[in-house]
Amino acid sequence: MANPRQKVVLITGCSSGIGLRMAVMLAKDELKRYQVIATMRDLKRKDKLIEAAGNAYGKTLSLATLDVCSDDSVKECINGIKDRHVDVLINNAGIGLVGPIESIPIEEMKKVFETNVFGVIRMIKEVMPDMKKRKGGHIIVISSVMGLQSVVFNDVYAASKFAIEGFCESLAVQLFTFNITVSLIEPGPVRTDFELKMIEDVRQRDCPGADAETVHFFKDIYLLSAMNIFEAVGQTPDEIAKHVKKVIEASTPRFRNLTNPLYTPIVALKYADETGDLSVHAFYQMLYNLGPVLNLSVILMKFLTCGCLRNRTVSPN
Repeated sequence: MANPRQKVVLITGCSSGIGLRMAVMLAKDELKRYQVIATMRDLKRKDKLIEAAGNAYGKTLSLATLDVCSDDSVKECINGIKDRHVDVLINNAGIGLVGPIESIPIEEMKKVFETNVFGVIRMIKEVMPDMKKRKGGHIIVISSVMGLQSVVFNDVYAASKFAIEGFCESLAVQLFTFNITVSLIEPGPVRTDFELKMIEDVRQRDCPGADAETVHFFKDIYLLSAMNIFEAVGQTPDEIAKHVKKVIEASTPRFRNLTNPLYTPIVALKYADETGDLSVHAFYQMLYNLGPVLNLSVILMKFLTCGCLRNRTVSPN
């Protein structure tokens, strides 16, 4: 149970990756400023989190079952918190989807939107009225740089992130008068065993419905580049967690927070030309005409990129 000096932080999707590291980092805060409620769909997957939390488990860290795709599960979880009091909501639960659009069933696309969009909205709808009554709160959404600039073969995933970015743009304005802050965290690639395994698994799959030329560019150029990019410029879950902690602690948290400065030029490319042609043509050239060069460049970047540049982030203040 939180004492009056602690902020209650509820985090979704804590069984692994960014969610796990955020929960542990906040729970182990030296000043014990946070009471963390780490949630996941299946508590059978709690062992890694409990091991990483160590002595913080049961003190500044508690667990709860929560499925962001279920109205009942969300309501039950929030009702289980004393006075339904949540100071900081971190919407982290999300799923990815990559591949030629012709080969992806509509049902899989719906699952992405159900989690990445409606799951976030469902959580916000449940905690927002209480935050409004208290005239205070912080809503954080783990978005993606793909919510600003889409990447080829990530059509559906990027669409889900674009959707939640637009939702939060609108929401942030109306919540400002209630002293509630909305912050978007926008990582590029994040190096986890899950992400790398997912890319490798996708390479082994068939792409039913897609033509041979598209499959070639997807598997032989895009996926190879993606694997190298993850290894070369990807951040770790700990790096993202540290950035989120800084956002929570900032005196005036920013609305948008790019975590990887290496992706700033990609976003700048989009806003440099209001017609959109510049970014579309640039990405086309990189994939379809300069694919081998792109792969070689990324491999060289893997060796040349210094740790200090990788770890730089834009200050939340």
